[in-house]
This record gives sequence, structure tokens and C-alpha cells, in this order.
Amino acid sequence: MWIVILLVFAGGFYLVLRKRDASATAAKSPRGGVGPVSLVTATAKQGDIGVYLDSIGTVTPVYTASITSQVNGIVTAVHYKEGQLVRKGDPLIDIDARTYEASLLQAQGTLERDTNLLAQSKMDLQRYHDAWDRNAIPKQTLDDQEKLVLQQQGTIKFDQGVVRFDQIQVDYCHIVSPITGRVGLRLVDPGNVVQSSGGLTLAVVTQIQPITVIFTVPEDNLAQVQQRLHKNAKLTADAYDRSALKHLATGTLLTLDNQIDTTTGTVKARASFDNKDSILFPNEFVNVRLLVDTHRGATLIPSSTIQHNGQTAFVYVIQDNVAHMRVIQPVVTDAGVTEVTGIAPGDVLANSSFDKLQDNAKVVVSSKPGPGNNAGSAAP
Repeated sequence: MWIVILLVFAGGFYLVLRKRDASATAAKSPRGGVGPVSLVTATAKQGDIGVYLDSIGTVTPVYTASITSQVNGIVTAVHYKEGQLVRKGDPLIDIDARTYEASLLQAQGTLERDTNLLAQSKMDLQRYHDAWDRNAIPKQTLDDQEKLVLQQQGTIKFDQGVVRFDQIQVDYCHIVSPITGRVGLRLVDPGNVVQSSGGLTLAVVTQIQPITVIFTVPEDNLAQVQQRLHKNAKLTADAYDRSALKHLATGTLLTLDNQIDTTTGTVKARASFDNKDSILFPNEFVNVRLLVDTHRGATLIPSSTIQHNGQTAFVYVIQDNVAHMRVIQPVVTDAGVTEVTGIAPGDVLANSSFDKLQDNAKVVVSSKPGPGNNAGSAAP
């Protein structure tokens, strides 16, 4: 009796489980009782897409001049203002030059005296030549006078060197900007004593326009970049802020370094930027996008339409309200758009409801994503 009752209960429980499994299967199957899958589509288009290399870089001035004193003395004037834009040759700092001017004056006097002595010796030499022609003096006297003239010529060269040296010392007392750029904060004040051997920096001038960015290129992409450079192509480099969201400036690649860093497997590259608005600041950290090449006439689709099954990439092509799974090969991705092979421009692709789609499933195209969709529509 109890055995019969248990068998009845077991049979009823089994029927309930089968009914629930059938209901779940019907809910999952697009051809079950729920009808076609509602989705949003995107259309494959033909266009151009850039091949970019993304890297991090540092804004590096072409020239940075750290000015130190070449003479000893007291600072008498500071002509620049902090942060001022100066041109090459603009005065920056004056050092008391009176001692060096006095030495220059002495050297000029010595040069003038020796110059006149040389002139007198040359006059005597001419007289000795005339006397020698008349056999009025011995040959030794003429030879001695010739050597005396040569000695005084050497003295003149020595005096000229002293004058030039003293003139340079005087010029060192009036420091001017060696380059065009922006001067930094004031480092000395009038009355400060500076030494030629002290190593004290008096001012720092940094070139702002143009400016460069040094970044790295992976050695795996080196051949691709070099091939373009050998064709004299101008590769565009875009600089972005630290978050890689705000575009700062656009420049061109100048050159690559001559060695690969074996610790990182990268090679340094330098790009130049006009920086007319001075938005790039020296030593600033930036993100760089280098445009290596441009693929023209490519088939472009939104990256959100691509699905993956292991190493295989595929899309759902919509034809006559039926989804057909199509295996594709992604090539290049940029800004949410991917170049692919395996489909043609004009193909309509599913862009949502991937959790409900399968091959040969019936679909209904919606104008906007419905509940449960995991991607919105996009267009290249």
C-alpha cells in the first residue's frame, strides 16, 4: 500500500519537473512561445580609419638654458620679471664690471704702446735695409733688427689676446638671454655676490615655442614606423592630457632614437609641436597618439556589434528579419569603430540583445534598445 502511494507521488513530481524544464527552454528559445527577438541594428559602412600607436610621453623643451656667472662680482641689476617671455639677446642680469673695465683699459694701453714700438722698429728696419744696400752696416745688425721686429709682432699678438680676454670679462658682466623663451622665478637679487666657481644658477630660460614631446614606441612597431619615415611621410602625433580625454595639441614626429632600451623593449621618439597657445608645459605628462598609417576604403562597423567565442570574432547579419551568424576578422579599432573583413559595406548588423540571439533566429528591428539589451546602436 505505501509503495503504491510513493510511486504516485514520484510520478507526479517527475511530471512537474518536466513541465518546468519545458517552460524554461521555451523562454530561452527565440522560436519558443515568446516570439522574435527585438533588437537595434547598425549598418556597415565604407570609409577610412587610422592606425594609431598609443604611448605616454613627457613634454621636453628643445632648449633649456641654466645661466651661471662666469665672473666674480656683485649683482647690480636684475632686468627680467618672473615668468617673462624674453627674446634672444634681451638683458637679464648685470654684475659690477668696474674692475674688469679697468683691466681692459690697461690692456688697451699696453697694446697701443707696443703697436707704436713695432711701428718704430719697422722704420728702423727699413733704414737698416737702405744702409745695407750701401754697405754702410754689417749684415748682423740688419738681421738683429729683423728679429726684433718679429719679437714685437709676437708681443702685439699677446697684447691683443689680453684685450680680448678682458673684453670678454666685461661682456660676462652683462648677462643676456641666449635663447628665446620664458624665464623662470628670480633666483638672485641686486647686492648678491656671485662667483664664477660657485655654480649658483642666476636664471633659467626655457624655450616654449616650438616644444617637443618625448615618448616611446614598442620595438614590435618600430619597423612599421621606420618604413613610413623612410618614405618621408609626416606622421601626425596628438597629445592628450593625463586622463587621455582632452586633446591638447597636434604635431609631427621628428625622429627616433638610435638605440632600443633593452629593459623596456621600446625606443624613444620625439615629436614637435608649435605650441602657439603655450598649452604644453615643460616636463608635463601627456598621452600621445601617433598616426602611423591610414587604411582607406575599409569596411567599418561599430565595435559594439562584434561578439567573441573564444578566439573567434563574429557578428549577426540581419537579412529578412532573420539573424545569421557571420565570422569576421577584426583589423584595426579606433574610437569605437573597427575595420573588419568577412562582411560587406551595407550589411545590417545586430547591435543589441546578444544574450537572446542565435543563428537563424527571427528578429524585430527596434528604434531603440529594449529591456535587457546590453549595447546601444552606433555608427562608424
